[in-house]
Amino acid sequence: MMQDGLYYRPIPQDQGGRWPLAGGWTGFTQLECLQRGAPPRIVDSAPDRVMAALTAPRPAVMGVTLDRPRLMGIVNATPDSFSDGGHYDPTVQARALVADGADILDIGGESTRPGADEIAVPDEIARVLPAIEAARGLLPISVDTRKAAVAQAALAAGAGMVNDVSGFDFDAGLAPLVARAGVPVCLMHAQGLPATMQDDPRYYDVLLDVYDALAARIDGAIRAGIAVDRIVIDPGIGFGKTEAHNLAILRRISLYHGLGCPILLGVSRKRFIGRIGGAGTAADRMPGTLALTVAAAAQGVQIHRVHDVAEHAQGLRLIAALNKNGKAGT
Repeated sequence: MMQDGLYYRPIPQDQGGRWPLAGGWTGFTQLECLQRGAPPRIVDSAPDRVMAALTAPRPAVMGVTLDRPRLMGIVNATPDSFSDGGHYDPTVQARALVADGADILDIGGESTRPGADEIAVPDEIARVLPAIEAARGLLPISVDTRKAAVAQAALAAGAGMVNDVSGFDFDAGLAPLVARAGVPVCLMHAQGLPATMQDDPRYYDVLLDVYDALAARIDGAIRAGIAVDRIVIDPGIGFGKTEAHNLAILRRISLYHGLGCPILLGVSRKRFIGRIGGAGTAADRMPGTLALTVAAAAQGVQIHRVHDVAEHAQGLRLIAALNKNGKAGT
């Protein structure tokens, strides 16, 4: 949380710690105090309001408790997705991810990869509804959309959450719809639209700029009538960000616990993983994705949006066993 121009990042510990981090599986004893234009400082405490936000247990999302890392399985009902567009039947994939150990399914019908163009609402609805109907009753379902009309159709079909990559910046009707429906929403940070977002994105301090932008999105959602305990936030890795921006956020992602909401992370198979890890195709980026997921779980990140659910479930179980606390896995 930011107070008086200072931002406080809890420094997580795998075991123990003076305070619990977001009521989860890890803790912290010290914090990093961040300020624009100044080097970080290690401190032993923070103002009471900050500590309350950092330590309070996060509410369940669609009944899914957040006392351990949770996996959100990606179902792309999109022929042009950067990773797996058109490679499978979305209804079959939804059922497969349930069997693989997903906790939540995220079903989307419009690609938001860099350079992607917007598609028509009827087309997007036609893509997502069959997968939602096929998965209804198997797991909690999130619909990945920026559009109120698509969200309304998806919620009527059985979805229980909206995942908006625009953070309510794209469709003015989406926030009131979510408020009326009383469902959880994930508000992501993005700079620009998918078609142009990677055209020279710039920040003064990406870590803090994204923090402030997410805080503003949370405030806007609350003003629209959405309860804070129904808000999840996502720093938007790869959405209007360079490789250096992505890495800066991932190194200190525990800062965003100060916003008082659960954190969702979506890094799965993204291009910078291939550049750094030497993986040519999107499908070859699973090991790099798992490495980043484990690192983020060690910083208390609660929800991980991934393509390869079975592999991530296995990796998190091993981390839980190593940490000996039985909480940090699925």
